[in-house]
Order: sequence, then C-alpha cells, then structure tokens
Amino acid sequence: MQYGSGSMATTRVEALGNIGPNWFSAVMGTGIVATAGASLPVTIPGVRGFTEVVWVIAAVLLVVLAVVVGGHWLRHPTVARTHARNPQMAHFYGAAPMAFVTVGSGALLVGTNLIGERLAVDIAWVLWTAGTLGGLFTAVSIPYLMFTQHNVEPDAAFGGWLMPVVPPMVSAAGGALLIPHMAPGTGQTTMLYGCYAMFGLSLVASLVIITMIWSRLTLYGTSGTARVPTLWIVLGPLGQSITVAGLLGSDAALAAPPDVAAAMKAFAILYGVPVWGFAVLWIALATSLTVRTLRRGMPFALTWWSLTFPVGTFVTGTTQLAAHTHLPAFKVAAVAAYAGLLSTWILVATRTTRGGMRGSLFQPPPTGPVRASKDTLT
Repeated sequence: MQYGSGSMATTRVEALGNIGPNWFSAVMGTGIVATAGASLPVTIPGVRGFTEVVWVIAAVLLVVLAVVVGGHWLRHPTVARTHARNPQMAHFYGAAPMAFVTVGSGALLVGTNLIGERLAVDIAWVLWTAGTLGGLFTAVSIPYLMFTQHNVEPDAAFGGWLMPVVPPMVSAAGGALLIPHMAPGTGQTTMLYGCYAMFGLSLVASLVIITMIWSRLTLYGTSGTARVPTLWIVLGPLGQSITVAGLLGSDAALAAPPDVAAAMKAFAILYGVPVWGFAVLWIALATSLTVRTLRRGMPFALTWWSLTFPVGTFVTGTTQLAAHTHLPAFKVAAVAAYAGLLSTWILVATRTTRGGMRGSLFQPPPTGPVRASKDTLT
C-alpha cells in the first residue's frame, strides 16, 4: 500500500512537469465571468455577490498557477523551452498576460467592496503593468518564432494564433479602467493615447490572422479535433475591441481636448456597431461548426476555455454599446450572452476540475503541426 501511494505521488509530480501556459486560460475564462457580470447594463439580484466570489476564485487560481508555472520553469527548463518551440503551445503564452490584466480589471470592477478602493487600485496597477509588459513581449516574440523557427503548414492557421497578439487589446481595456484613477495631466493623456495605440496594434494583427483562419476554413475545413473550440477565440479581439472603444470613449473627456473627446465617443458607436454585427455572424458560424464537431466526437481539452473568455468580451462589448446607444436591444443581448457565458463556464470548469484530478489534462502537447482536411468530418 505504501509503495502504491508513493508511485501515485511520483506520477502526479511527473504529470505536473508538463504543465503549460495554456492553463492560464482558466483564469481568463473565470475572471471574465466576474468582470462581465459586474458591468452588465441591467441590475440582476444576486449577480454582484456572485461576481465577487468568482473574482476571488480567479485571483486565487492566478496566484497558484503563477507559482506552479514559475516553479515548472525552474524545475523543468527543458520541457518549458519545448513549449515555446511547439507550433501549437507557443501561442498560449499570451494567456498569462491576459490572465493578469483580467484579474486586475476585476479588482477595480468587483474587488473594491471586498478589499477597499485603494488596495484594489494598487493591485490593478501591478497586474496591469505585469500583463502589459508580458503581452507586448508575446505580441512580438511569438510571431517572430513563427516567422523564423516554427514549422508551419499551409493549413495550420487556427484560433490559437490570436492568443499572443490579443493581450495588448486586453491591456487597453484595463488601462481605460485606470484612467479615472489617475491625476489629470500628461500621464493621464499618455495612458489614453497609449491604450488607443495598443488597440490598433492588436486589432490590425488580429484582422490579418482572422483572414488567415477564414481562408483555412474555406480551403481545408476544420480539423475535427479539440482545436475546433479555438474558433471562438476570433470573438475575443472583436468583443474586446468594442469594449475598448466604448471605455476609452467614455473616459476621453478626462484626458483629451473637447473636440477630440467627442470624436472618440462617437467612434465607440461608429466602430462598435459594425464590428458587433460581424461578431454575431462569427458566433453563428462558430456555433454551427462546434455543434457539428460535437456530434462526431470532440474530446475535452483546455481549448474548451475558448468558449468562455471570448464570449465574455462580447458581453462587455455589448454592454458598452448599450451604454453609448441607450438601446434596449443591446441590453437584452448582453444579458442573453452572459447567460450563455455562465452555462459554458460551469461546464468547462467542471470538466477541467475532473480532468485535472485525474491527470488527463497534463499530457505533453503534440510535437508536430496538426493538419486539417475537409475529409476529416465527412
């Protein structure tokens, strides 16, 4: 009995040796449940308390993963370096910066009642700074590795390619929340324009990748595997960009001349509504492809967290449109999308907990590129 217990412990330690950056997607998906719920355009009884609990869970999970993954780099440096060289896993290094900024934004939107405004602002600044620096690094380094070292096939484009370039957009949203907590002056104005710069950096890169994903789907179809949920990541930069445009438009008057601030506020609608329309189209396409794959068998993997954070950004983006247009339709859409987000979060969180306890989610990632074919699902 004693021998068996030791063997089980050894197996568990060896399994943790394969833990990768994709685990931070669980923090993203949990944190967005809190922030999206706290910013809903309507008041729903019980939601405020619920979001506080969820934010605490996300914060604790972030600390645990930071310690575990940091320890992984120290204890298993060779395995960690292979993640950076892996053409699939490397992109998920963008999850960590987004997890940091998401929890930091939650501190401002949710945590003030629990820890006080001063501490919440301090935590938000620390996490925003760390996440922004990390996100700018992944936005440059991971594409550089793709261009110079990764073996990328013509049919390899998938939603995960967006992960390293979306963090600056998430930082732009987090920075917008910090603007009201800054003293008027050059620093506040710099933050405003800096957030717009990160908005553009991430948006243009995302549009290039989204075009490649659309082309791959047209030419090669889906892969028919657990990568299919990553199609939902496309919704991330779309929803988050609408959110950023709305937040910065609301805060522009604090840091920009009146005429510029008015234009930025109008941009929130002129940009947000058309992109929201494309986001709805993508939701319909992603839903159809996901259901199609589920019927043929889609194994559970951490990629299922792609069904949470991107949907959460659609909720926050829709909320911003509701605030700027004052249309009931956007309020209804935000609440409906949040209901869908809660459903998928409960499902994915439950499956992740079960898979983590069994150790099935700690398998090393595939070493080669995953090829897609339209014949896969026929």
